[in-house]
Parts: sequence; structure tokens; C-alpha cells
Amino acid sequence: MRLLIVIALSLLPQMTLAAGCVGSDLRTQLEPDQIAALAAAEAETPFANGNHWRATRGERVIHVIGTVHIPDPRLDPVSAKLAPLITAADRLLVEATAEDRKLLEQNLTSDSSFLLLQDTTLPELMEEEDWQKLAEAARSRGIPAFMAAKFQPWYLSLVLALPGCAMEVMGTGEGLDARIETMARNADLARQSLEPFDTVFKMFNEDPLDEQLRMLQLGIFPEETGADLLVTTLNSYFDQAHSDSWQLSRMLTLAHLDLPEAEVEQMLTEMEEKLLIRRNLAWIDVIEDAPEDRLVVAVGAAHLMGESGILNQLQSRGYTLERQEF
Repeated sequence: MRLLIVIALSLLPQMTLAAGCVGSDLRTQLEPDQIAALAAAEAETPFANGNHWRATRGERVIHVIGTVHIPDPRLDPVSAKLAPLITAADRLLVEATAEDRKLLEQNLTSDSSFLLLQDTTLPELMEEEDWQKLAEAARSRGIPAFMAAKFQPWYLSLVLALPGCAMEVMGTGEGLDARIETMARNADLARQSLEPFDTVFKMFNEDPLDEQLRMLQLGIFPEETGADLLVTTLNSYFDQAHSDSWQLSRMLTLAHLDLPEAEVEQMLTEMEEKLLIRRNLAWIDVIEDAPEDRLVVAVGAAHLMGESGILNQLQSRGYTLERQEF
């Protein structure tokens, strides 16, 4: 999702964004009951940890790699370790190939309805107090209020979930998914997207506006809180602790929003259904249909864990899973 945000923002007028993400790892500030809750969630989550797994069934071997879309110098040794594995494969499957990302850019340029409201604005759809909070959150990320007022609510919620400082970080290099695809392209390896390039945009644009506005509340974090969450997410990734990262985000959202807990839980569940579960279940068929036996599947690390996660889905189809060094 961060990748889609960057592609979309790159098409908008130049914005001034804060430099450098300086934040704290929120895991160091947890209370004992929160630590216990994370441990309990991890125990209940299939494949809660691990960035690299080997799935085998007969002659077929699939290396599943959980990626991060954000550049980080800690990816240098990871990339070097993975390079021989990538070049020895027959096909790479990723969320979106470079060619499909280009198609997405072209579509966003030619059809403004993907990102922008056509017949109304957010101030017309929201209470004044709510709009002013939203406008301030947008301004703190370098997005003028007049521009934020035209965004599709679902899209603005994703933009606000990313602190402004992250945009500069994005320009400092490639995330692991992009690095892996570069290796595959240099090795003349077959590359394939796991879904059509506009899947997520269509998924969210189909939601009624009132539902999008509810979801919009999930993304309104102060800039400093967003920086802390980004630092925590990256540290959790390199600790290979996907369940902790996911559950901590839920905790923070529940604590941050002044809404009934049941309502927030429902919104979070709906978001998980769209971003993870529905896509995972569609991707597994694409993976199974790949004609070769030596595959690399490189997707965002959150897609590896859970009942619907790629790893559990492979196991349920008769694959033997073995965690690999990362």
C-alpha cells in the first residue's frame, strides 16, 4: 500500500514534506498487559514470524519472501544473501511488476476519478470540526487543505497513515521487493504480477462514500505518532515479527480513536479483509497456476502470516514449510 501511495503522490503537484523520520520503537513503551496481549496474539497466529520460507511439494519448490517497500540500509546484506536464490529460480511473482506499476501511473494520470472526488468535496461531506482536524493532519504532511478536500476518502486515509517524513525516505533507494525484481530482471527471469495493477484502487473505490469516510478516521495520526509507528514497523520487520507489528498497529488505532471499541474493531476487520485476506486468497491460485517448479514469491511481509496468509494457504495445499535464514 505504501508503494501505491508513493506512485499516486508522485503525480500530484510538488509538495514540501518533512525531512527524515525520527521516532521511537513503540514496543519499548508497552505495559505488561500489552506485552501479554501481543504474545497471546502471536501464539494464535499461524506463521507469526519469519521473512523467508521454503515450501516444497514433490518437485515444486517455492521460496516465499516477506518484503518491505521502504528503503533501509539493513536491506543490503539481506539482498546479497538472496541474490543467488533469485537468479536460480524460473519465475518471480510479486504484487506488481515494474511494467504494471507504470500502467498504474498512466491510469492515474488519465482518469482522475481513481484518486479525486468528482462532484463534491470532503468539507461538504463532513462535519466542520472533523474536516478541520483532517485538514490539519494533511497540512502536517505537506498536503494543502484545498488538495486534500478533493481526495477520495479511502485514498486520503492511506496517505495520512504514512508520516510526511517517509516520503523523503522513499526517495533514498529501493525496498526489498524492488531490489528483488531488479535482480530478476538482470537475470532475465520471468516476472509476473499476482493481481491486476488496479485491483486495490477498484476495491476501495467501490465502497460507498459514507463507508470511506468512516475508514478515513483510521488514518488521522499526528505526524510524530506516524513516525514512531513507521520506525516500529521497520524494526519489527527486521526482527521478523509480523504478528507484533500488525497487532501493535491495531492497539494504537484503538487507543487513538475516540470511538466505541466495537466500531473501531469492525473498521479494522474490514480493512484487513480488503488489504490482506481477499488478496491472499486470490494470489494463491495464481501461484499454483505458475507453470514452473522453481518459484520465488516476494510480497509484503504481512501477507505471510495468519489463517489466510500465503504460508498457511500453501501448507493447506500439501506443501511442507521450512523457515530459512534471512
